[in-house]
Formats: sequence, structure tokens, C-alpha cells
Amino acid sequence: MKAFFKEVIRINMMEKALEKETSAKDLFERLNSTKTPEYFNWADEIFEDLHVHTNPDKKALIWTDLDTLEVKTFTYKEMLQKANQFINFLSVSGVKKGDNLYMMSPVLPENWFACLACIKAGIVMVPTAVTMTQRELEFRFETYPPVAILADEKGACLIDKALEQTGTPPGVKLVLGQKDGWIPFEAIESESTEAEAAKTKSSDILFCFFTSGTTGLPKRVGHTAASYPLGHLSTTVMIGIQPDDIHHNLSAPGWAKWAWSSFFAPFNVGAVTIGFKFSVLDGEQYLDAVSKYGITTFCAPPTAWKMFVNMNLDSFDLSRIRQSVSAGEPLNAAVIERWKKFTNTEIRDFYGQTETTAMIGNPPWIAGRLKPGCFGFPLPMYDMALVDHEGNEIREPGQVGHIAVKLDKWRAKGLFLEYIASPEKMNSVFVDHFYYTGDRASFDEEGYWRFEGRADDVIKSSDYRIGPFEVESALIEHPAVMEAAVVGAPDPNRYQLVKAYVILNSGYPASRELALELFKHTLTILPKFKIPRIIEFVTEVPKTVSGKIRRIELRQLEDVRQKEGTADHKISEYVYWDFPELNSRKEKPIKPAQ
Repeated sequence: MKAFFKEVIRINMMEKALEKETSAKDLFERLNSTKTPEYFNWADEIFEDLHVHTNPDKKALIWTDLDTLEVKTFTYKEMLQKANQFINFLSVSGVKKGDNLYMMSPVLPENWFACLACIKAGIVMVPTAVTMTQRELEFRFETYPPVAILADEKGACLIDKALEQTGTPPGVKLVLGQKDGWIPFEAIESESTEAEAAKTKSSDILFCFFTSGTTGLPKRVGHTAASYPLGHLSTTVMIGIQPDDIHHNLSAPGWAKWAWSSFFAPFNVGAVTIGFKFSVLDGEQYLDAVSKYGITTFCAPPTAWKMFVNMNLDSFDLSRIRQSVSAGEPLNAAVIERWKKFTNTEIRDFYGQTETTAMIGNPPWIAGRLKPGCFGFPLPMYDMALVDHEGNEIREPGQVGHIAVKLDKWRAKGLFLEYIASPEKMNSVFVDHFYYTGDRASFDEEGYWRFEGRADDVIKSSDYRIGPFEVESALIEHPAVMEAAVVGAPDPNRYQLVKAYVILNSGYPASRELALELFKHTLTILPKFKIPRIIEFVTEVPKTVSGKIRRIELRQLEDVRQKEGTADHKISEYVYWDFPELNSRKEKPIKPAQ
């Protein structure tokens, strides 16, 4: 397998677009036809044997706190030594191959050490966003009890409450800081800097991501010792990272995108990755850091790009940026052109999922031929298709179909293994010889693909995917709410906003005060990015004969309102940003009308 990683380095360093494109297609054709070895340990065979042994003193990680200006740097050798110490500490604490480690902290160097340690030791990592609520943690702990946990001080407090509520044995708890009942992460420093790599099978699950569903609670996406490292060769080629690059990805640990672009993509080729910790995303502060650290390859979500291009870009030195990439939703021409004016780079969009790696995109060799609003072409690791409702492959331009991965010729190396313990979910997405992504698209006469939205009910807001079931469940817990239907409403800045159609119980009249209380209520249960941003009080919602909510009709209604310019707020509709009180103390709960 090492030869494929070396070849990706060679391809990404090519200058001629046609040569790069041809070589990439040839590489993935050979990778697709090569049998994955029975055993594979990326940390041992690639990170250590390819990079550490070749360039032990080369910088691997630069980290800075944008608020305090604290800076830390680590070489490839130092990264490995930290990971080895962590492995040894976990081992003497009774954590073994096949056990799990929950990781819940902001952007800190320890995230990289822990990730590397888990891969080398064969421990299943469970990335957990710091935006998790106690309720969400309780569900995760009941579904997949933690053996070991790594968290910052704030996360540790919440985790303790969830552990107590679920009666989950505490296991090994390490804290980045100080917390009663937790072991400071510095305790690993007494351990040896040498550690044996576990003999991990390529099929061993090493990554467990909880992802939102449409009709139920989050499912567990299981990636293997091979599917993420090998799969992210497509991501590495898509971004175009070279060994001498300083790569930065604006993403937080806990999300698959961090593993994609902050870990595997740069480390696959031996580049430098840089992490910024911040309390609030301040555009001026951020681009100052991009300039200061000479970032050359830059990956950010659409919301960040829109913020950046509306700033005075003349005041920053962005001349060292060589590649700019985006993922999450299409960007319009104005954003792409303005960024290009100041960096001479086009923001190249690409597409993938937690369940996959980069599948479709605008690779480096497409520069100068981008089509704004399109997310590119299928990448050769995956055999992509558009499929109609009957399961027939669409071959005519302009038709909208389901984005699917074909499995009849080969199974893409980057495709996840399974939804753990969810056979019904597996059966719903693996049908015939297709894996259905749940997204829809079309392609034009030249083969450019255009994203058309979700095929299911998952809401795509900014860089997040939000399952309506979770939001509806939170709303229904309020005594005033009899029923709720949640959909995505079109929005020019976030692609979609979470909108809730709410049917009230008798005795609770619709009012501004009740809308405010419902906003506050959801904030106590859900992370802020999941709460409804629009609440509309209604007397009924469309349903099937069997009583299921027809969210598709509600989405269509929102689309029509947007297209016809009738999206002005009605008397019964309330928008989150119209409530300055949401920054104040909680008000007394509303009582039923007498």
C-alpha cells in the first residue's frame, strides 16, 4: 500500500494539468483493482515508516490559540512519541485493541496525538463534537458505552452528568486541564515514547461517527483501518496537498471533515497541518493568522468563504495560498471571483459524506474550467451514478436523480463498512448494486454535476446535516406542543434554515411569547446549530394515509415561497433573530390559557 501513497505525492507535485489528471485516473484504477491486504496499520506503515523514518524532524503540526496567541509546534517524530506515550498509558490502564475512546475537545494538539494513537493501537475512536448536549451524550453512552474518554474541562463536566444519568461505568477519563475524578493528560508523559503497533486487520472498525438520520436517532457510521486512510487518498488528490505545503482546514474535531482534511489529507503526503483554536470566528483575526503562518492550501466551509470575501482583503497577505477548496454547498460566481482576485486561486468545491471520502469534485487540474454552482466530476476512486426512483441509471443530461455509488465493478476503498448494529438502515441504503447517498444531483452536457438537495429529510444548514426527528422530538417535549414537523427552508447564506411547523395543544394560543419559549426550550436540549430558526404555528400538516408527515410537501411549499418572493414572515411565523431576549435570562414558562 505504501507505493500508492508515494505515488499520490508524485502526482500532486506534477505541474501539467493533463499529466496530473491522467496519472490520477491510472492510480485509482490500479488501487481499485488491487486487493486490500488482510492487515493494514496506517500509523505504523505510512505515518511512521514513510514519514517519521524519512523526515523525523520535519514539522507536522502547528497549533495556535488565536485568542491568547499561544503557539505549539510538533515534528513528525514528536507526534509519534506523544502518540506512543498515550498508547502505553491506555494499555496500563486496561484499554486494549478493539476498545473505544470518546474524544470531545476543541481544536487542541491532543486531538492529533489521540487520533494517531488510536489508529496505531487498534482502538476505536469516537469523535464527539463539543456542541453535544447532555441528552445527546446520554444517547451515545447508552448506545455505545465508553471505555476511555478524552475531554477538555468544559466537556468533562457535561460528560460526568451524562455518565451519572445513564449509570455508565466511568472507565478511563483523561482531561485537558484539571477536573476532580479525571486524570490530567500530562500523566502520559511518564510513559515510554516507544510502543508496538497493533496488528489491525484492514476490516477492523477503527472510526465510529454518529450521524443524523431522518426517521430516528443518530446512526453509527463504521469506518475501517483501511477505508479512511486509503479512502482519503482521493481527498488528498482532490485538495492537491504537497509535502512542502502548510495546510489548514477550518473545521472542529468531532466531525468527519476534521479527520478528512485536518488529519489524513496532509499526513498522507507528509505535509504540515495547522490548527487554530478560537472562541468566535472573527474574519479579521482568522485571515491575519492565515497570512502570518503562510498557509498554502486552505479548506473552509461556504459560510466562512462568504464571510471572507465580504472583508477588505487588501489588508491581508494571501499570496502564498496555492489551493482553496470548499465543501458543503455550491458557491456562487461572485464569491469565487472575488477570492480569485486577491489570491489567484479558485475556490474548488467538492462533495463527500461521513460514510465516504471525497467522491465528486473540482480537482486541481480543473482550474480555469470551473462552473460556479457545480461541484465537479466523479473522482476515479468511486464509480458514481445518478439513479432514478426505479433504480435505473440516468444517462441523459439535465435529469435529477439519486447520487449513488455503483458496487458491481468494485467496492470503493473509501466507502464505510456499515451502520453499526443498524441492519434496517443498511438495507435502506444498499439496494441492488448501489449505495444510495441520500443526496440528489444532475449533470449537464459537459458532465459537470450540480447538487440538487437531499433525497430524504435531512436538513443541510451551513456545514451541518441535521435530522428533523431530533428537532421534532425536542419540541414535542414542551407541554404546549402537540405535534411538530421540521424541514429545511431555503436560505441564501446557509443553504437551508431549520424550520418547524408546530401544532399546539388545546389551551396554548399561538403567540410571540410562546415562540420565544420554544426557542429557549430547544436550546436546553439541542446544540445551537440544530435548533429551529423559524417557527410557524399551524393547525395541521400534510400526512400520508398511514399518518406519516409528508415533509416533502412542506419543503416544496418553502421552495415555492422562496421562488415567488412570498417568503415574508406571516403573523403566525417567528424568526429566531427577531428575539433580542434570547440573549437574556430565561423567562417564566407560559401557562395554558384558562
